[in-house]
Amino acid sequence: MPFNHPPLLGRTAFVTGSSRGIGRAIAVELARWGADVAVHARTNLELAEAVATEIRALGRKSLAVLADVRVKAELEACADRVKAELGPVDILVNNAGTRKDGPFILMGDEKWEEVMDVNLRGTVYATKAFVRGMMARKWGRIVNIVSPTGLIGKAGQTNYGASKGAVMALTKSLAREMAPFGVLVNAVNPGFIHTELTADVPEDVRREMLAPAILKREGEPEEVAGVVAFLCSDWASYMSGQIVNVDGGLCP
Repeated sequence: MPFNHPPLLGRTAFVTGSSRGIGRAIAVELARWGADVAVHARTNLELAEAVATEIRALGRKSLAVLADVRVKAELEACADRVKAELGPVDILVNNAGTRKDGPFILMGDEKWEEVMDVNLRGTVYATKAFVRGMMARKWGRIVNIVSPTGLIGKAGQTNYGASKGAVMALTKSLAREMAPFGVLVNAVNPGFIHTELTADVPEDVRREMLAPAILKREGEPEEVAGVVAFLCSDWASYMSGQIVNVDGGLCP
């Protein structure tokens, strides 16, 4: 999206899980809006560096970093490196997530804990790593990526739905705590989005998942990314504690 004056010029962003899919689209879109962006992955530095190279081609600074969001010390070290090389982080997008589906009654503790650790604990740890700096500077944006499963539920995803529902509650409560410090906290709720992770979904399953949506089609990562970028800008300065559905009309 072209701008006469990019709305995020001078801002630095950190996007968890941004080496591919929705996270990659968000990182690139924030750069198009003028931000310098740290691209994060858990293990694949090569993929993260490819996204960082794409961002640099847009004229913005970028850094590829590795960290396991479940490990507080790794995220804190990551935050220190980003601050040293790109500057203080103004924008945090908590996008990293995982799914381990299965019937609740048969689900072992390992599947439950891994999903809760990545989706909820990882969001908490990343937020703690960056939010104090935002508070001190009296400006910040935190956007959490959630899921319709956390709002309306889905059989076979009790762990995933519980984790994302918890992040929605975290968003609303943290928004109230951060308001006096000029830090706005919102969540974006994508529906069925066309990414590498959904490419192998069988056609009959795809139709079933899209049937309740008003628009009857998959979304594209860029359609989510544009909403995230808007929430990070001063154009959304009167929005906090909101869950913004980008789901083709799936959720009420």
